[in-house]
Amino acid sequence: MKIILASDHAGFRLKEKVKAYLKRKKIEFEDFGTDSTKLVDYPDFAIKAAKKVAENKDYRGILICGTGTGMVIAANKVRGIRAVAAYDAYSAKMSRVDNDTNVLGLRGRFFPFEKIEKIISVWLKTPFSSEPRHKKRLKKIAQYEGER
Repeated sequence: MKIILASDHAGFRLKEKVKAYLKRKKIEFEDFGTDSTKLVDYPDFAIKAAKKVAENKDYRGILICGTGTGMVIAANKVRGIRAVAAYDAYSAKMSRVDNDTNVLGLRGRFFPFEKIEKIISVWLKTPFSSEPRHKKRLKKIAQYEGER
């Protein structure tokens, strides 16, 4: 698995900490920017990273902005992306079990890094359940994406 990272200006500092965390865990990643705290528009980075994840089933994305919400909204506009803004280990876990999320949105402001590490760890380790009811729901979403 390879992780595609991206952030806006509000998520830049956390992205740098996440990179160090991934290096410690020996998890391969690619940084899609931004490279500073200089004001930028989050959709530019979220969409670029989400497209890369959508192109390869072995990739997952971690996107970071001030709340995690903006990046997730933008990423979910890319066909094949199922992004979640997770604020705790439970939401991260269930997003994988039930929804097979391939992009994790994180909050870059006012959130302890210890919680971020736990969220990332749980999200990366948790497999999709593959239960028929969840597969059926994801198929409906994919069908809708195809209609747009």
